[in-house]
Amino acid sequence: MAVDALRNLKTRQAAEKLKAGEEYQDNGLVFCHVNGRPYTAQHVRHRFRKILKAANLNPTEWCPRELRHTFVSIMSDHDVPMEKISILVGHSSTKITETVYRHQLKPEIRDGAEHMNDIFTRKTKSA
Repeated sequence: MAVDALRNLKTRQAAEKLKAGEEYQDNGLVFCHVNGRPYTAQHVRHRFRKILKAANLNPTEWCPRELRHTFVSIMSDHDVPMEKISILVGHSSTKITETVYRHQLKPEIRDGAEHMNDIFTRKTKSA
């Protein structure tokens, strides 16, 4: 479903690029204005509020950043490795992802705790 939507968007953008001619700024963006220029943060917030209102959600309780947090949570809950999550959210290292989204990385923490438990259980049994 998402792949089809992105393919359709790419086709539409190619038509917009032809129509805009030299005015089009090809910045290699997936989501941009019809002239290729990047969206401003204000534009994204405005559109996001419209979507929230259409979904009968309170726009004062949500912000676009929550989408990133949700994405990281879903990836983490499905045991996607930290390195891949970091790449997908555009971070230069896993340290940034771990710092910003620490509270959403439950599988990583659980996995680490299980390893520690195994280590200490083995030491206790062999002692």
